[in-house]
Amino acid sequence: MKNNPLLIQIKSITILIMLFSSPFLLAQQQTNNNKKQNEFWDKVQFGGGVGLGIGSGYTDISLSPSAIYNFNNYVALGLGVQYAYAKQKTDFASHLYGGSIIGLFTPFEEVQLSAELEQLRVNVDFGPYSGSENYWNTGLFLGAGFRTGNVTVGVRYNVLHNKNKSAYSEAFMPFARVFF
Repeated sequence: MKNNPLLIQIKSITILIMLFSSPFLLAQQQTNNNKKQNEFWDKVQFGGGVGLGIGSGYTDISLSPSAIYNFNNYVALGLGVQYAYAKQKTDFASHLYGGSIIGLFTPFEEVQLSAELEQLRVNVDFGPYSGSENYWNTGLFLGAGFRTGNVTVGVRYNVLHNKNKSAYSEAFMPFARVFF
């Protein structure tokens, strides 16, 4: 069977077109993937809290970074980690660490409602004669706050608070949240 010169030319041109156009198609795909990644990160905010309390023989240090993903102007969902250290000169020393899942709902620009599930490991040392206590503490906080820009200030309530064994002394807690 003889090779048709016209058929060979058409095959050659088709192969050349495919070779030279594939980088452009690949570049278009990469641009779309980068755009999707940028859209995701444009909706992510980072923030959290830092605390420092120092008094006569008392030290309290806390760090709680978090990140949220804004699904839209009304709903956000995020994760956080927490570490806290507290020490009263000779009475006790404690370490708390863990994580949380937070959901935020903003029905109006100035009002933010929240639900946060927190799981903490609590390690308390009461000194050489009183022993120590180690346990897990679960908190489910429902909160409401006033929001202006990136800052929300409000109060939250731990519906699972146990006054006999809790990482916190009260069920009601004030909060300040900052996300950038």
